[in-house]
Amino acid sequence: MINLKKVGLTALAGSLAAVTAQAGELTVTGSANVTLKNGGKANTVNAIGTDKDVKFSGSGELDNGWTFAIHTLTKDDIGTVSSTATVITMGSMGSIGFGTGGGTNINGAYDETYPRAYEETSDAGGQSASNHIGNWADDNAIVYNAPAMEMMGATINMGLEYSLQAGSATANDGGTIARSDTYGEGYGLGVTVGYDALTVGAYVAERDNKNQANVADVQDSFNGTWFANYSMGPVSVGYQKIYVDSGFTAAAADDTTTNAKTVGTSSGHFEGDSMSIAFNVNDNMSISYAETEETYDAGTATTTSDVTQDSDSLQIAYSMGAMSIKAYATSIKNPNYDTNAKDLSVNEIALGLAF
Repeated sequence: MINLKKVGLTALAGSLAAVTAQAGELTVTGSANVTLKNGGKANTVNAIGTDKDVKFSGSGELDNGWTFAIHTLTKDDIGTVSSTATVITMGSMGSIGFGTGGGTNINGAYDETYPRAYEETSDAGGQSASNHIGNWADDNAIVYNAPAMEMMGATINMGLEYSLQAGSATANDGGTIARSDTYGEGYGLGVTVGYDALTVGAYVAERDNKNQANVADVQDSFNGTWFANYSMGPVSVGYQKIYVDSGFTAAAADDTTTNAKTVGTSSGHFEGDSMSIAFNVNDNMSISYAETEETYDAGTATTTSDVTQDSDSLQIAYSMGAMSIKAYATSIKNPNYDTNAKDLSVNEIALGLAF
């Protein structure tokens, strides 16, 4: 007599094995940070802050050999998403990704690229044009990364970004976002070349200003940057040049040195450079120093509207397994490109735990 129960269980076990063999993997990681921030100036807040992140990461492989990777990073309340990404790697054809909150982008590789031990200098405050590079493709965008190419000993990486509506709005879970009357499509292109201890890169981005009022001097938004980093054993040095132009018509408030400016919406343009040096004392400790100078130009006939925001930052980081201690002392002159604003002097020390 045939044992139907045994046959059924054997078939079920076989089908489960087949499903398991093709299923992806899911991992959970996280971190907790406690920061103490204070400063010697009247406009600097003294505070203790906490930050707790949980990240869900998944990966798998398709029948044709393509792979996929996803992640969702939550904020402190767990119920709010900080960033997400879905990336499909298509073998020798490169990868294509979709994300929100900067979960996948090209511009992230060109945003304050100089070597440092801890944070970007913009973390201390002020309006940083360097931090604004290409950020309109952090959401509502399609990102393509070409496969790495080898040429005469150099490794070349290239990526493209395209946004249907280049702004900060994001559509989650198959939803939609409101139509923008300000911005249209946006594009970004980044190229990085690594050769031995030298890494150089360049990025350009442009987005459509709809200009429904047909103002004659309104142009499309544009920003770009190039950088060079070089490592000499434990020492790394870096230099970066940036340019940001909103394309908007000149406004009276922007043509005044004592008014705060907003990068990306103020008229005129911002240009600047950053340089830094970082030293790895050993496998656990590193220190760095960085300087950034960014000048705002209203683009009018007068040069009295030009304001330079100066930033400098001394940083140190030490790690002990899953625990790290990091700190910076950063000062900013003319924050927000306002000569009437008080200088910022910010000190921060952070305790980090990873799991």
